[in-house]
Amino acid sequence: MSVLAEIAVFPMDKGGSVSPWVARVLAVIQESGLPYQLGPMGTTVEGERAEVMQVADRCLAALEEDCDRVYMTLKVDLRKGPSGRMAGKVASVQAKLRAD
Repeated sequence: MSVLAEIAVFPMDKGGSVSPWVARVLAVIQESGLPYQLGPMGTTVEGERAEVMQVADRCLAALEEDCDRVYMTLKVDLRKGPSGRMAGKVASVQAKLRAD
């Protein structure tokens, strides 16, 4: 089964700018080798359920080492069928916009 997961992870005890910690989380996602798309409020990752959940856990662990409080949101879309849905969903909406 293909899983799309939007992950947002950041420390709550590091002040107003948390981009260094977000970059650390993104490095974990990149190292996983899974397809991903960085967004302004989270990163979407695509893969099999077990591997996506492992990546989410590693993201938390990456901040746990030097952060006293970490906030995470995780939205998951589990669907039977082929991979490539991350790009396909965006392309479908864009095609409909062009059709108008």
